[in-house]
Amino acid sequence: MDEKLNKVAGRFRDLELEMSRPEVIADQTRFKQLTRERAQLAPVVHAYEEYTKFKQELVDSESLLNNESDPDMRELLQSEIRELKVKIDEYRNKLVIMLLPKDPNSGKDMIMEIRAGTGGEEAALFAADLLRMYSRYVDMKGWRIEYLSISATGIGGYKEIIFSVRSPEAYDSLKYESGGHRVQRIPVTEAGGRIHTSAVTVAVLPEAEENDIRINPDDLRIDVYRSSGHGGQSVNTTDSAVRITHLPTGMVVTCQDEKSQHKNKAKALRVLRARLFEKANRERMEREAAMRKSQVGSGDRSERIRTYNFPQSRMTDHRIGLTLYSLEKILQGDLDAVIDALKKNEIEEQLRKIEI
Repeated sequence: MDEKLNKVAGRFRDLELEMSRPEVIADQTRFKQLTRERAQLAPVVHAYEEYTKFKQELVDSESLLNNESDPDMRELLQSEIRELKVKIDEYRNKLVIMLLPKDPNSGKDMIMEIRAGTGGEEAALFAADLLRMYSRYVDMKGWRIEYLSISATGIGGYKEIIFSVRSPEAYDSLKYESGGHRVQRIPVTEAGGRIHTSAVTVAVLPEAEENDIRINPDDLRIDVYRSSGHGGQSVNTTDSAVRITHLPTGMVVTCQDEKSQHKNKAKALRVLRARLFEKANRERMEREAAMRKSQVGSGDRSERIRTYNFPQSRMTDHRIGLTLYSLEKILQGDLDAVIDALKKNEIEEQLRKIEI
């Protein structure tokens, strides 16, 4: 473990040196990448410094004990040695967890896509509930949300909504939300009082920067058309809506929420870049190993990950067998208990596979 930690400390020093160079400071893309990497390494380096300090103090205290004959001083040193050994064990355990393999997309901004699935209007209404849940969670964390594309229904639901969250912590926390979310409740549209089951799919994508994935302009077909649905004065009267088709993959992204065609195009390209980046990541991981099936937060949108049962106020996460009877709090954005349990499970799974 010490060898790995020495390498981390060396890399941290190299980053600080590189970030002080004028040519790197001038290149904001490169500077942002280095800043992100430094932020990820800083807690490890600081914990390693404390760990090293306590180990040295232990050596010094044991040396003093070996040369001490006074009973009171020996008792004091023995007590100090016991405390130091506890601290060293605590920091060692902490460092083991810190050295676990990091998600390569850790620290990136993220894009979330919520889509109504089986269940018609009731699924669209539950998509609105999930949007409210996630937006409140984001607000409580002090992160920044930006809506990229909205397709609303007539009674307050959403067929689809896409938004981004800007924060170095957002993707690491919300990546576990990818998959199928099932709701069991009596729909407002149900006159007979019967419980229905509907489904919504959620996709969480790391937001790709331009240097993460290159898009050839010749691979794009860009169509502009008049916006439909609700909008401002000029939204529905000019050709401001944009549809981008990525010809090699057939991916289609539309955006019509801004009055400016240029802004709609920029938003659509962000979503397309994130989808292509996720596709490339998924294909790479499938080639290297079947990692996604062995990890929580696999991002498999076809997987049913969670059920929200309204009659029993119950939420169940099927991946880790977690059941909580606090559905109202969860839907108000109180997701910490769920996300913390998923993070803990992921760490435990990784610890089972490594030896440090």
